[in-house]
Amino acid sequence: MKPTLLILAAGMGSRYGGLKQIDGIGPNEEPIIEYSIYDAINSGFGKIVFVIRKEFNEAFRSRFDQFSDRIQIEYVYQEVNVKVEGIDIVERTKPWGTSHAVLVAKDVINEPFAVINADDYYGAGSFKLIADFLKNECTPNLMSMVGYTLHNTLSEHGTVNRGVCSVDESNNLIEVIERVKIAVQDGKVQYNIGADDPCGELDANASVSMNYWGFHPSIFKEIEEGLHAFMKENANNPTAEYYIPNIVTDIIVSGKMKVRVIPTNDNWFGVTYKEDKPMAVAAINKHITAGVYPEKLWS
Repeated sequence: MKPTLLILAAGMGSRYGGLKQIDGIGPNEEPIIEYSIYDAINSGFGKIVFVIRKEFNEAFRSRFDQFSDRIQIEYVYQEVNVKVEGIDIVERTKPWGTSHAVLVAKDVINEPFAVINADDYYGAGSFKLIADFLKNECTPNLMSMVGYTLHNTLSEHGTVNRGVCSVDESNNLIEVIERVKIAVQDGKVQYNIGADDPCGELDANASVSMNYWGFHPSIFKEIEEGLHAFMKENANNPTAEYYIPNIVTDIIVSGKMKVRVIPTNDNWFGVTYKEDKPMAVAAINKHITAGVYPEKLWS
């Protein structure tokens, strides 16, 4: 059975100033998502599922339905305010986070699947690595995360936040330690730059999480139970979010599953602000020059 690629695309793009998920980055106005779709098809994925908001429906379908002759396309919707029996939840202005975004796809995914963000570039090699895992090794007791080398995820334009992975001797994830305000300073990769807390040094070759996960569909039951408990505890908090690392950590600690960290040498980049766009355009052009992608992606 071919794996599925679940693309989280329900963000509003307020910091970007528009619907960044479909903003053109490639030489023919291809958005980053299309490079992910291209890599997924070439790596043997059989279906793409988009998690979007209902108000994005027309914009996404007009852009991505054209690929339905190349790969199966599905859309599911992450709503801001959801009703849960037995829980009185205050009015919210944003959804319940990335774990909730994954959960809304439970009725259309019955096979192992990868999860990525719509506005991030993950690299062609990484798709092949996770596709191989999903096809051959993924079980309810063994799932995965692609681990990027820290120095391949840093920005030349300012500090970044990263989840630094701690792994055991079998490269299974122990925990993800959040580090903030990371950049190269005085020839070293340091965190807490400009923060009140003291600066610390990081290994430039440390493995970091960029929220690129490989899951068995059994994860949906775990997320549903975890999210219900989280909603109950945070019913009066309109900004509380239940993230994928939250549920992954809970399941690892419980001993129900292991998460293998799959190392990749690919560079990662993301587009958060409009100022990030020139960097993304340059990176894609570099890959085109290197022959990773054709100049016209769908020629």
